[in-house]
Amino acid sequence: MPGQYSTNVTTFYLLGFSDFCLEVQISLFLFFIFSYIFTLLGNILIISIVTINPQLHNPMYFFLRNLSFLELCSITATVPKALENFWSTPKPISFTGCAFQMFAFLAIAVCECVFLLVMSLDRYVAICNPLRYVSVMSRTMCFHLTFSTWLLGCLVSFGQTCFIFSLPYWDSNFLSHFFCDIPPVLSLACASTFYVEISVFIACIMGAVIPFILIICSYIRILSAILLIHSPEGRHKAMSTCGSHLVSVVIFYGTAMFVHLRLGSHGSTGNDRMVALFYCIIIPAINPLIYSFRNNDVKKALKKLLKLQHT
Repeated sequence: MPGQYSTNVTTFYLLGFSDFCLEVQISLFLFFIFSYIFTLLGNILIISIVTINPQLHNPMYFFLRNLSFLELCSITATVPKALENFWSTPKPISFTGCAFQMFAFLAIAVCECVFLLVMSLDRYVAICNPLRYVSVMSRTMCFHLTFSTWLLGCLVSFGQTCFIFSLPYWDSNFLSHFFCDIPPVLSLACASTFYVEISVFIACIMGAVIPFILIICSYIRILSAILLIHSPEGRHKAMSTCGSHLVSVVIFYGTAMFVHLRLGSHGSTGNDRMVALFYCIIIPAINPLIYSFRNNDVKKALKKLLKLQHT
């Protein structure tokens, strides 16, 4: 570890995948750019389909449209800078730019956790209290839930980012990662990070663990209600409505919690970066497939849109 530190750090350097061989770097670059394009097109398509089709103007698709927008923001917060750094040496990012990237990434991550909870509550009301669904999940309620989600995400992220970047850092600011994630940034701090790690842990509990517990509770109630449905068709319809969301919850939490709760080992190994690839790039890319293209309503709307373009 270098022997000098500075409280006026102006630049960090993202090492990205520079320690990998050239063939792997080229493969990763192609993977990044194609995944980014696919994610942009897929999520923009979902937003467009939901927006222009009156049949999809209901709470379920309102939240899906917001989730797609979150995925666009999530991948845009990390991938463009990573693509730029593949072919630049050194790979600098300003202190302010690093802080903003961390703020954006954390805010979007918290928002996505809470949105997954909101979507599970929407399914809970639809299946367990169908007669009250229209009155409970009103347009006003949907807007309030969305605004509250964004507000919570920004507040949690702002507090954590300010706390982390108030620390003094070593003059040698080389991050073994392709974006400004919490563990590699904290590894460069030359002061004790104990209280920061405690605050990050509390933020994870508030922004990720509690929503996850509430999601589990809602699905226990949903499953109980589905088992009481006598019609096989009704049971299948209810299960298909929740299946895509449940798969997304498992994938998202299984990867994000694995990485962000590993603050005990500072720095970022090759395995950490590969896991980060999964939740930074693959999850935003596959969510359109999980949520929409298996959905009959969205597929019908997509076919209708394609027919209109051909006429």
